Amino acid sequence: MEIIGKTNIDFIGKRNIAFMISAVMAIVGITAMIQIARGAANMGIDFSGGTAIQLKFAQPLHIDQARAALAKHNLKEANLQDIKEGNKLLVKVGKTTLETGKAADAIEDVFKKEFPTNTFVVESSTEIGPSIGDKLRKDTLVAIAISLLGIIIYIAWRFDLKFGVGATLATLHDVLAMFAVFFVLGKEFNLLFITAALTIAGYSLTDTVVVFDRIRENLHKDLKGSMLNIFNKSINEVLSRTIVTSLTTFLASVALFLFGGEVIHDFAFALVVGVVVATYSSIFVASPIVALWEEKAAKAKA
Repeated sequence: MEIIGKTNIDFIGKRNIAFMISAVMAIVGITAMIQIARGAANMGIDFSGGTAIQLKFAQPLHIDQARAALAKHNLKEANLQDIKEGNKLLVKVGKTTLETGKAADAIEDVFKKEFPTNTFVVESSTEIGPSIGDKLRKDTLVAIAISLLGIIIYIAWRFDLKFGVGATLATLHDVLAMFAVFFVLGKEFNLLFITAALTIAGYSLTDTVVVFDRIRENLHKDLKGSMLNIFNKSINEVLSRTIVTSLTTFLASVALFLFGGEVIHDFAFALVVGVVVATYSSIFVASPIVALWEEKAAKAKA
């Protein structure tokens, strides 16, 4: 399926603008990761510790009524998510609100007192202590670092070191961009976000490898022209494929975002952002880095 025909866009020529945009996203993303490491960002209970309890009510309960009831009993900092299918309510409270182990009982008591005629059952209850949350936060950053190291090794083995570095920087760029967007919007960092970030890292790598495959083919053909022209030609040749793949994934992610429900709302939003950024980075980050490196190496040999 070819959405667009033959193109001749100077992607590499726009590298300076792209690098400036990427630098801003990377700086904000690094700031976000530092804040996460310090525990100063909007951390979910997965990382900060706390309690999450999901209740299923016999009758519909408006989220504003639930919030007012919790605030009346000194639980105004509770985070509520209304799950409309099945009259369900997800309540999250941080470790600073109540002692771990007591929060779930306190929440149940509030709804029993304030809504005695609207019975409910506890579908799930999760308690995460602060020490576990701290360990999860550190392990998450280590997991991201290990995944990036694995990318370097894989691409360096399949192509060569220059391509490995380019792919790794592009993937790191995508992860940092996702951290940046969530940090700026004040969204919650939790394990679902990390799942989305690592998913996009894999998607970005796949997209980048397709572009790199075509670049390698054209380099072996010994095409005439500068190294930058060869890279531009390669990107244009796979542009239609890149757009079709990215658009398909983007539409699926948007569908999840719009219709997937509150529980996976932020996860789907992270995928939407990630697909856009990953497509951008395979063209405007990974390829220009390798192109400039290859051109420099070619001039050195000459």
